[in-house]
Amino acid sequence: MYRRVVEGTVALLHWFRRLRIRWEIRDDIHHTFVTLGCAVIRRRRLRTALR
Repeated sequence: MYRRVVEGTVALLHWFRRLRIRWEIRDDIHHTFVTLGCAVIRRRRLRTALR
C-alpha cells in the first residue's frame, strides 16, 4: 500500500521539469522545489476532491 503511494507521488513530481532535471547544486534549493511540488500536487488533489 505505502509503496504505491510513494511511487505515485514520485511519478507526479516528475511532471515538474525542474525536479526531473536537477539544475541546482545546493541541496536546500532542491529540497525547497520538492516541497513546493508536493504542495502543488496536494492542492490539486484537494481541489478535485471538494468538487
